[in-house]
Amino acid sequence: MRRSSQGRKARWTRIAGMTLLELIMACAILAVLSSAALPMARMTVQRARESELRRSLREMRNAIDRYKDDADKNLIRTEVGSANYPPDLQTLVDGVTTSTPASAPAGISAGALATASGGSAGASAGTSATSSASASALPNKVRYLRKIPIDPMTGKPEWGLRAVQDDPDSDSWSGHNVFDVYSQSTGTAIDGTKYKDW
Repeated sequence: MRRSSQGRKARWTRIAGMTLLELIMACAILAVLSSAALPMARMTVQRARESELRRSLREMRNAIDRYKDDADKNLIRTEVGSANYPPDLQTLVDGVTTSTPASAPAGISAGALATASGGSAGASAGTSATSSASASALPNKVRYLRKIPIDPMTGKPEWGLRAVQDDPDSDSWSGHNVFDVYSQSTGTAIDGTKYKDW
């Protein structure tokens, strides 16, 4: 009996020692893995922020282009000397009033529609022209952006602006119009380019 109880104690002692050793080894392996995973997690976060920056820049540039297209078609009024670009980003959010009525298509007055629809045969053509005109007409107020996006690199809704008159590499805005936007971050992207050059 004594021998069996002593054997059990020795076995329990060995098991407890092995368990402690395994715990130390597991902690060491976890420490190595977590130190390797930390840079990967940082890289994933940086990639997500860069993707958000690209999306925000694309969204604002598309809004500027749509404003320019509508101004070139004389659908909205712009200031003289602005080259039909918006005066600032807030104008894209606040919206602009269109210069054509909502019931008439761009470039065609309501009187011209009434004249074109004369006669019974022309009435149906005029009706279809009016319905397609009202479907393609712009509303009285057009907004090009819901809000000015936040720069994910700086955490602020502040962007660098360039006017048509500015140099392509200029960091100062002349204030006449908004031709392009860029990030004010001085950081470097994963691919080695500067965020402000995007």
